[in-house]
Amino acid sequence: MNKQTILVIDDERSIQKLLQITLESNQYKVIVAHTGHEGVLLAANQNPDAILLDLGLPDASGHDILQQLREWFQKGIIILSVQNSEEDIVKALDNGASDYLTKPFRSAELLARIRNVIRKNSEATSSAVIEFGNIEVNLSNHSIKKNGELMHLTSTEYQLLTLLIKNEGCVLTHDFLLKEIWGLNYQNESQYLRVYIGNLRKKLESDPTKPVHIITESRVGYRFML
Repeated sequence: MNKQTILVIDDERSIQKLLQITLESNQYKVIVAHTGHEGVLLAANQNPDAILLDLGLPDASGHDILQQLREWFQKGIIILSVQNSEEDIVKALDNGASDYLTKPFRSAELLARIRNVIRKNSEATSSAVIEFGNIEVNLSNHSIKKNGELMHLTSTEYQLLTLLIKNEGCVLTHDFLLKEIWGLNYQNESQYLRVYIGNLRKKLESDPTKPVHIITESRVGYRFML
């Protein structure tokens, strides 16, 4: 079973170490960013299941980083900060934070809040019916309709499509898609990805030569747009 990934964006070494020990001992995978801009890049490339974000970062305001992330990152973002004024808490929540926890915090409470935001995201995606163009994708029963008629996708095509849909608006890199769908041993096999993206476009796009939903980001990867 794949471990859920938590991205920690915090420059304080003692907090980084505490979070790594706490989260890894509870079966999470942890990746750490020391600056806000590093955190944004890691979020885009690693697609974590949740983010723990400090407001006091060395290169940028945590509030600004939160706003940048919320332009495309749809999963849980929990603020961990010594800033505990009502103004800071309200500002963070208004900017899209899923939760707010002040330092110092209790490990059990942090773990409960992480489980909560991950569960909410899972519930939101598993029950969603996504519609684009003449296509309807039901993520809860794994069915796909075109013009109201059930259509067939292979298992790999479906996995690739749902991965793109669940990250709607985000650029997913070639390496990330290959790793998630085919595994670590296939990260240099970009022809796999081109073939399956081409198949999806033929089945789902009105004009596969001019796609409007599965968009190529030159030399980087692909982005799904409703």
